[in-house]
Amino acid sequence: MFIQTEATPNPATLKFLPGKVVYEAGSADFRDAESAAEASPLAERLFAIQGVTGVFYGYDFITVTKDGAEWQHLKPAILGTIMEHFMSGAPIMNSSVTDSDFSDEGEFYDESDEPIVATIKELLETRVRPAVAQDGGDITFKGYKDGRVFLHMKGACAGCPSSTATLKHGIQNLLRHFIPEVQEVEAV
Repeated sequence: MFIQTEATPNPATLKFLPGKVVYEAGSADFRDAESAAEASPLAERLFAIQGVTGVFYGYDFITVTKDGAEWQHLKPAILGTIMEHFMSGAPIMNSSVTDSDFSDEGEFYDESDEPIVATIKELLETRVRPAVAQDGGDITFKGYKDGRVFLHMKGACAGCPSSTATLKHGIQNLLRHFIPEVQEVEAV
């Protein structure tokens, strides 16, 4: 098994591509060892590596976020852990975990804004999320109120130094172009 790695715009996050499907259900974001232990054997093993502070699953990639440790020291342990896990045939997620456990419930918007929200979601799905996945992250819709769009940033996007520029100059401009009602985009 050959696992490729790619840098992301976030210097604290590295993208690992095992060459197979990682998580078909969309994405799963683990920000601490406790949430990983409840849901994913692989994420739990990755958090056991000193210096790992975040694990994110996309469709065909895993991003790992580190603290101050150097990648040259962490990368071999992470690669070994991912390889061992896939070679063992163990599941990525515990059987008790359902896809809805990682869905973005709690969306908020006024029913009268349903057409605007549908357009926002379509633009996010077709234009934004594929580009963000290339960088090892994900962005999902959280809400819309009074011309403000609220998005949840995950994986490499969470805590990325360039995430504000992505939000304000990329996504906000895109949404404003297609939806005049959109005035501002914020991360939650």
